[in-house]
Amino acid sequence: MNKKVKIVVNLIVLSLAACLIVGCQSKTEDKSEVKDILELDTIAVQAEDVQYRNIISVKNYTGTIEGEEQAYIVSKISERIVSVNAKVGDYIEKGKLLVELDKVGATSQYYQAEAGYQNAKKEFERMQALYSEGAISQQMLDGTHTAFNIAKANFEAAKGLVELTAPISGIIAELKAEVGDLTMPGMRIITIAKINRVKAIFNVGEQDIMSLKVGQPIEVFSELKPELVMKGSITQISKSADIDSRTFEVKGIIGNTSEKWFKPGMFCKVKINFAGQKGSLIIPSVAIVTNGNDKGVYVIQGGKAAFKKITTGITDDIYTEIVSGLNEKDKVITVGINNLKDGISIRLVN
Repeated sequence: MNKKVKIVVNLIVLSLAACLIVGCQSKTEDKSEVKDILELDTIAVQAEDVQYRNIISVKNYTGTIEGEEQAYIVSKISERIVSVNAKVGDYIEKGKLLVELDKVGATSQYYQAEAGYQNAKKEFERMQALYSEGAISQQMLDGTHTAFNIAKANFEAAKGLVELTAPISGIIAELKAEVGDLTMPGMRIITIAKINRVKAIFNVGEQDIMSLKVGQPIEVFSELKPELVMKGSITQISKSADIDSRTFEVKGIIGNTSEKWFKPGMFCKVKINFAGQKGSLIIPSVAIVTNGNDKGVYVIQGGKAAFKKITTGITDDIYTEIVSGLNEKDKVITVGINNLKDGISIRLVN
């Protein structure tokens, strides 16, 4: 082979080698591009296992203090007040006359009813004497007795409208009228309460109401004196929600201090510890999302995100109790949720 032929052969070999190198580089770049495209279509996420553990949630509600027993003296007619026989803070016994209204006013029938009662009483006594002598029949005596009972009932009703007595024993907690004031039907004049123990009345939303039960401990305090905390328990839970607020009324009883610091009408705070079922299924609260009208989480299934509807229980803000919808060892996605859709490919990263 002469010198010129060798040069030509070497040039051909070098060209072939260059082509092979370029081809390999192209294939490597193509594979890299495919990998990059796949990674762009895959969402990077972080996840945690669903697990069993105990959970306690502490919640505060705003409520109102009332006496353990509380009653109101309310006017049923429109008349002037002529006397008030008590003042705020007085302890009074049940049945004591507290407020007198004008008995000769336009709406009072007191004296007419009293006169009818006295006449009926005298007539009945006269008929009793005649009956004992055999001068009248049993039928006539019964008729007189009936008339007497009717007159007596009318007089007691008229008397009850102008002489207002205490329906229970207790402390005068509120007095809203004075002598000379004109009452109106339904007007509250006096509030009477037993305050050795007091009631805390508060409202709870539907999500919490299922976790409450009668006898459950509560702690009650006032923002005026937050260090003074009284312990008690729930005594009554409403069975239906208020139409306007969609909340349920709950009542609890607590002891009062020796100086009766808690008073009817005060605002209070009610603290309740909600404890989940022993060993509840829990997940991080950040994993919970809303999909349309459904509350749920995204779990990992076969390298993809799958949306699962859930029912939640109590929460301590960091973790939330799961009542239904998940199983132990399900992996719920906690980071990267905003980019997820049901069925989208995901890539789990630390």
